[in-house]
Amino acid sequence: MELNKSTYHVPVLLNECVEGLRIQPEGTYVDVTFGGGGHAQSIFKKLSKGGTLVAFDQDKEALQNTWEAENFHFIQSNFTFLKNQLKRAGHPIVDGILADLGVSSHQFDTEGRGFTLRVDAPLDMRMNQQAALSAKQVLNDYSEEDLLRVFRSYSDLTNARKIVHAIVLRRASSPLISTGDLIESVSNCTPKVKPHKFLAQLFQAIRIEVNDEMGALRNLLEQSKDCLRIGGRIVVISYHSIEDRMVKNFFKKGSVDGKETKDFFGNLLKPFTEINRKPIVPSEEEMVQNSRSRSAKLRIAERNA
Repeated sequence: MELNKSTYHVPVLLNECVEGLRIQPEGTYVDVTFGGGGHAQSIFKKLSKGGTLVAFDQDKEALQNTWEAENFHFIQSNFTFLKNQLKRAGHPIVDGILADLGVSSHQFDTEGRGFTLRVDAPLDMRMNQQAALSAKQVLNDYSEEDLLRVFRSYSDLTNARKIVHAIVLRRASSPLISTGDLIESVSNCTPKVKPHKFLAQLFQAIRIEVNDEMGALRNLLEQSKDCLRIGGRIVVISYHSIEDRMVKNFFKKGSVDGKETKDFFGNLLKPFTEINRKPIVPSEEEMVQNSRSRSAKLRIAERNA
């Protein structure tokens, strides 16, 4: 069976992810962010015919990277529906879950989808192209208060109110249609030093809102405890501080917001045990070979009794 050799997406921290899952040849594993299939292929190669790999991706373009095998199953769905989809597929309990969060290289490089700063493209930013909400609707239809919430919640931008005022002023005269319109509308807010970093933060906040990335991550983490067998592992790669904080809190304290719940005897109730207290980051060599890995942080946890 020939696996896909696509360069759709270069897998980040590949060896570290596979080692972190502690794969059993006859186990059942889930890659909830299939993308180009790089991580999935490495997992699948370690499985025997008695093992199973289930892959999720909400982007229909990821289908081009799948392969035919009786013990490989692709589910075109957002991982926010993990628990129900696994039940439907006949695998309610699994041995390992992998999540490589954020946007794939393919999505960034597909110019017409609006994820990149490099070209003027339609304000889309949907990972699932069948989804109703797009960046165009967020920027043109959201109230000032909602836009302020988006930029304050999902970025480290310090001038969020000024940015929102600029966007609202621009859309009053003509709607924002393209990424170029967005960049032009905030030109007076864009610093002369490191403008690319500022715009990347701006795009990130809008993209997170469009795809409800934080809601999906919360659902994934909370559902994972019901889907993993005792001793099973979850491996998560995050790319910005908001995601990493949620993952860290959940693994360490049992809730994404960091609130602790204790039993009658004062023992902390949490479903996972951290395998690595500090995140694993890419080597200098990997960062040189794949610049998009630079902000990656890998956390691993094991389902406890």
